[in-house]
Amino acid sequence: MLRLTIAAALLAGTALAAQAQALPDRIKTAGKIVIATQPNYPPIAFKDVATNQLAGFDIELGEAIAKELGVKVEWQETAFAQMLPSLQTGRVDAVMAGMSDLPARRETADFVNYMDSGAQFYTVTAFKDTIKTPEDLCGKSVGASRSTNWPRQIGEWSEANCVAKGKPAINVVGTEGSVDARTQLKTQRLQGGVQGSETMSHFQKLEPNTYIALGKPFTNSLAGIPFAKTAEGTQLRDAVKGALDRLQANGTYDALIQKYGLANNAIKPITINQGK
Repeated sequence: MLRLTIAAALLAGTALAAQAQALPDRIKTAGKIVIATQPNYPPIAFKDVATNQLAGFDIELGEAIAKELGVKVEWQETAFAQMLPSLQTGRVDAVMAGMSDLPARRETADFVNYMDSGAQFYTVTAFKDTIKTPEDLCGKSVGASRSTNWPRQIGEWSEANCVAKGKPAINVVGTEGSVDARTQLKTQRLQGGVQGSETMSHFQKLEPNTYIALGKPFTNSLAGIPFAKTAEGTQLRDAVKGALDRLQANGTYDALIQKYGLANNAIKPITINQGK
């Protein structure tokens, strides 16, 4: 029995050592991973109104990843457009902001995919009698954050579902962000909007009787954590993927998915560079 106990302890120690060795030396020495985020995308990343502290699925998941790797997180609030450049210059080690893994982005970064997403049409209750389906948006003004690929996707959907069927095209409006799109929609400057499917239930709970989802998500994408295409970045990428695999195995990932109402957005297994 004593031999078995010693053997088990040695195996556990070996596993922990391998886990620690998976991190780049610079990060092990610093004892932290610097992660960029933008807290304007609830329930993925936002500021808790009571404490003004970072909160959300990505924030808690990032903290859990770091704990699994034996380091801490230094969160760095960064404008979305500056996230990948900050990764390339080494200002940050990773990004957690619900970022879509797109082929164009993989020219400069590798992605660990951890969440399913999709573009979701929605409107507000003021238009509930005239806009009941996505097709009712043909000829209307629909807004989405210009820093995403949603405006392009709205245009593509419009060509296939409005113009090709003899209906007027959607007037696609690029907004300063999803908050701006919702503001313009509530003031009726827009008649529809698009944002990630993972956010809809949150805003419907936050502002009851305000937002109406139209149909199902009309695209499918994978959110990922990007890392620099360097030897160090690849090493960190693989360490984080391993940590996420273990967090799925021990139930932490599922618990956070349930906490933030993201049951339709969970993916298993964790993948690398599988976005389309």
